[in-house]
Amino acid sequence: MVPQEFYIRSETETEARGPFSLDQVASLAEAGQVTPETLYYDATTEEWVAVGANVEVKAAVFPEKKKLVIKRDTKVATLNKETDSAAPISVNDMLAAAEGRTADTKDKSDPAIAMARCAKIGMWSAILGLVLAAAGEILPVADILTKMQPAQLLEHPLVVLGGIDVVLALMLILGVVSFYPFVRFRAALGLGFIGLIFWTQGGMHASLLALIAGSVGLYISTIFVSYVPIFIAAGLSLVGMGGFAWLALTS
Repeated sequence: MVPQEFYIRSETETEARGPFSLDQVASLAEAGQVTPETLYYDATTEEWVAVGANVEVKAAVFPEKKKLVIKRDTKVATLNKETDSAAPISVNDMLAAAEGRTADTKDKSDPAIAMARCAKIGMWSAILGLVLAAAGEILPVADILTKMQPAQLLEHPLVVLGGIDVVLALMLILGVVSFYPFVRFRAALGLGFIGLIFWTQGGMHASLLALIAGSVGLYISTIFVSYVPIFIAAGLSLVGMGGFAWLALTS
């Protein structure tokens, strides 16, 4: 039985120290002040006994400590290590996985990334649509613009709309997406204004149809951020405004 209180002394000492608790004696042992040869007073036998002579006391005062052992030849599998069956993972591979462009992650792509791509496609389709519309509105009367004759310009109101298209295209190129409401208004205004001119003149149904398609595509390209509608809008905008410009320049 391990005593609750310890009085200890060395073999050469006549005076004992204590009382100490078991934890205190263990702490003294860690500090090197208590050894297996240190004597403690055993109240049961009323004798001084060496700490190392009592198995229980020795185990309590000098507990065995587990030693750390480094295992040799331990193989750790790493992700970015080339093997016979797989190449090492590169930064581009990690980016592709994050964007859902790999076979394992194509169904886990971030929707925000897809929306950002659709918004960019819509922006550039709107820019190209505005540039094509401006070409069809300004280039047919380019000679009048070079002469700077205001009286003749009044006879061609589409030039003003072409100037607006150029300004809107420049704003979108600069990334000012807050101009999207003006682009939508321009699409509706252009469809109504130019459509009315064509309707009163008659005989320009192809240009009117191209204008309708281009205006609808221009309007939609500033609204949707999903692939199917944005590709439809881009196609309508480019084909419609391109056809309008081609008919305006060749007629």
